[in-house]
Amino acid sequence: MEVVINSSGINKLRVIAFDLIALSVIYLIPTFSHIINFPVYYFDPMRLMLFLVIIHTDRKNSYLIAATLPLISFFGSSHPVLIKSLTMSVELLLNVWLYYEFSKLFKNKFIPASLSIIFSKIVYYVIKYFLVSASLLSTGIISTPLYFQVGVLLIISLYAFIMLPRRSGDTV
Repeated sequence: MEVVINSSGINKLRVIAFDLIALSVIYLIPTFSHIINFPVYYFDPMRLMLFLVIIHTDRKNSYLIAATLPLISFFGSSHPVLIKSLTMSVELLLNVWLYYEFSKLFKNKFIPASLSIIFSKIVYYVIKYFLVSASLLSTGIISTPLYFQVGVLLIISLYAFIMLPRRSGDTV
């Protein structure tokens, strides 16, 4: 008996695999942080997982992951708090949308990745500023050092630059 899996079946398996990896990593981040006694969130794991999904799956799945990763983290570990999780979902959704819009303008995927991260972070920090000012959040505006944020931005953008041109077709 011969088992045949068409390319559509392989793509669905790849999407499911990336989703499970992304959700598992985000669910386990608080545990990793406690084990190594370092704030793993400095490495922006949600954005890293999001870009793995953007690069290796499709647009619809990217939006789904962007909307749900912060909420899965909240419901799994109560971190971050709900209002911050919702704000992060908005930021990640904007990041996905901007990435695909900038990808229409630039063939070099380093630029859309970088610009989408920068602009979505700006919006996130503006929203966070208003939430802190209204006493709805009790954290500082910027809790992750900027040099970590720049490092993650460069890693993600370089990964997009290296991986996307080698693909036979874009998911845009």
